[in-house]
Amino acid sequence: MCIGIPVRVISADETSALCETRAGTVRLDNMLVGAVAPGTWLLSFQGRALRTMDADEAQRTLAALEALDAAMRGEATGLDAFFADLVGREPELPEHLKGTVE
Repeated sequence: MCIGIPVRVISADETSALCETRAGTVRLDNMLVGAVAPGTWLLSFQGRALRTMDADEAQRTLAALEALDAAMRGEATGLDAFFADLVGREPELPEHLKGTVE
């Protein structure tokens, strides 16, 4: 499984961005997203910024990663709090798949 990690830009130029992560700082290649301003959230994967994210999406993703960490530590109770946007709603298929199942 591959997981993208939200990071927040500290400083950037045309080709790279210094970003803060849950574990410290990292320099990313930002050629796929172009120049970004400090404070911008990026989805990072294997040393590259894949796309920008809004703060709400970044926080939801970070919460899901925290839940994954908790589950891996054997703390599997109370995980609903990490997925507040999913609790109490039915899963929905993406539009392009809705016509393919009954």
